[in-house]
Amino acid sequence: MVNTKIDLCGIPIDNPIIAASGTFGYGYEFAELYDINRLGTFSFKGTTREPRIGNMPPRIAEASAAILNSIGLQNPGIDAVIKEELPKMRAVFRKPVMANVCGFSIADYRYLCERLDKCPEVGWLEVNISCPNVHGGGMAFGTDPRTAAAVTKTVKTVTHKPVIMKLSPNVTDIVEIARTCEDAGADGISLINTILAMRIDVKTRRPVLSNGTGGMSGDAVFPIALRMVYEVAHAVHIPVIGIGGVNSPERVLEMMLAGATAVEVGTASLINPYACWDIVLGLPETMRKYGIEDIRDIIGGAPLA
Repeated sequence: MVNTKIDLCGIPIDNPIIAASGTFGYGYEFAELYDINRLGTFSFKGTTREPRIGNMPPRIAEASAAILNSIGLQNPGIDAVIKEELPKMRAVFRKPVMANVCGFSIADYRYLCERLDKCPEVGWLEVNISCPNVHGGGMAFGTDPRTAAAVTKTVKTVTHKPVIMKLSPNVTDIVEIARTCEDAGADGISLINTILAMRIDVKTRRPVLSNGTGGMSGDAVFPIALRMVYEVAHAVHIPVIGIGGVNSPERVLEMMLAGATAVEVGTASLINPYACWDIVLGLPETMRKYGIEDIRDIIGGAPLA
């Protein structure tokens, strides 16, 4: 019998499949379709200090083998998440959940992580310093090593939970930023977030998205994400979570061979709400197909070129 269990920053999980923030809501919507406890865990919708209605529509645009979104971190805010969403999640999900937090200042990140540190449902804090869909924050923290380190150091002072820094691919050297976060105390790295992109409507001669640009995700970004995971995983000594274009058990194995300890599934869930379920169920047979008895044995198995 194959072993799919892993350890993520000191917390054991049944398999490396994590439903990504932004496409899985708060989990209970998917719990109506299947037993979400079969997942390793999931990262719930990005949470800010205050409620946000998000960007004006249109907020979605299509591209070849990809999708662009400019949602703008729509969420009910930390108070409502703790009071309303976490209890509903607890009713359908028995495992530790990953909290995705987004700030517009270092003080925001500190406040959010301090609040969520007191929530027993939360196992990990995924600190999003990489969102390209809002003005005046988010990605700005993830494009400068100094600010990335400052956020990391600050949140580590207010929580005992593992801190996973979510990085932006929209940088010149993602390895430098990952190393800076590790040096500042990060317990893990997740990458990549969406790639900054745009579409223009030829008829109107205007950008399709109201925000002008948005984040591209989906099948088309997988090779880019894989390359960045490979580079970062070989440069740091903390766990890496691979994100971007994962839509099959084979791609899970490919991400892990590149060095990922766990893998997040995002856009695939928008296309097929059973995507995570299908990957979890298909993973053991795919491992047997490739002669893998223990999934931990392949982490970082692709040698440096």
